[in-house]
Amino acid sequence: MAANGKTSSMFFLIITASLLAMTRTIFAYDPSPLQDICVADLNSTAVRVNGLPCKDPSTVKADDFFFSGMDKPGNTTNPIKATFSPVNVRQVPGANTLGLTIARLDFAAGGFLPPHFHPRASEFLMVLKGSMEVGMVIPSQGYKLLNKTLNKGDAFVVPVGLVHYQRNKAAKGRSTVVFAALNSQNPGLTVLANSVFGATPEIDGGLLAEAFRLDEKTVQGLQAAF
Repeated sequence: MAANGKTSSMFFLIITASLLAMTRTIFAYDPSPLQDICVADLNSTAVRVNGLPCKDPSTVKADDFFFSGMDKPGNTTNPIKATFSPVNVRQVPGANTLGLTIARLDFAAGGFLPPHFHPRASEFLMVLKGSMEVGMVIPSQGYKLLNKTLNKGDAFVVPVGLVHYQRNKAAKGRSTVVFAALNSQNPGLTVLANSVFGATPEIDGGLLAEAFRLDEKTVQGLQAAF
């Protein structure tokens, strides 16, 4: 009886651990679709459970799954000389519940996307024109930086939640175009500098000075800039 009790306890622990692991996996990513199609009703005020509320399937048309304009360059006349043009459920209602966001990235010479991370998605990047440096930081390896220069036709994958950046290091006049795909309908975007120095209300300057080993005057300047 004792042996049977021990075996039962071990079996219970294994099942519990398996269920916990499954629960973590389920909540780490977008839930699976619950139907063949769920074209988003962008005007609905219904409760959102799995993506946005669905239109009546009988009213769905081909244009709900269509988007035109990925060939149009984004505006790079901004301080970072780059732009991120997403195509998600807002542009393609038929993408609702599919766990997908795609985007076109445009970089003028010297353009960059600053260090940031996506809390709910991994990212696939492929260069369509020009070249781009991509770098990401691995916290479990002592904050090790991995970086790579990508040329036309090259691809790179950034795991979910890792801080990364992209930039066009090319000479004047050489632009870069990149295709990006993220495995979430709502991947999220956290830009580190904006989060730290642009928080509202401001994070205490003394704390930031200690944390970043800066003087408070420098911190105040950064907070004013963001």
